[in-house]
Amino acid sequence: MPAFEIQDVMKMLPHRFPFLLVDRVLECDDVKHIVSIKNVTINEPFFQGHFVGNPVMPGVLQIEAMAQTGGILISRIHQKKSRLPYFMSIDGCRFRRIIRPGDRMRIEMEIIASKRLVVKMLGKVTVDGQLASEATIMCMVTDEVVGE
Repeated sequence: MPAFEIQDVMKMLPHRFPFLLVDRVLECDDVKHIVSIKNVTINEPFFQGHFVGNPVMPGVLQIEAMAQTGGILISRIHQKKSRLPYFMSIDGCRFRRIIRPGDRMRIEMEIIASKRLVVKMLGKVTVDGQLASEATIMCMVTDEVVGE
């Protein structure tokens, strides 16, 4: 199972600072399963206002980290070109644990259904083995290519 460093991640995703939310890929089977990490630091720009004196990572950014991780998997499946996936829906989203600076997010995505260019993935974020958030994400894979 290949692992990818940040340079590889940036070739597969169009996101850049401050919106790139994947630091490294630990596992990817190029078929239906991927695991990435995001090291959360106090230097993240959203901590300036969320919340002052009590830094908490916004839930919507946890979902975005799941989507970006899923995007890498989709990129690996369509290896000839890094196709851009776009959100279609988010279902069953739950937040179970607060994520703070110093936490390491482990992001796992698994494809549970795929039909033509529509992909449905089950995602979860854990910190220190504790479930922090989970969601089912559906996206459409477009003909747009990363970097063009």
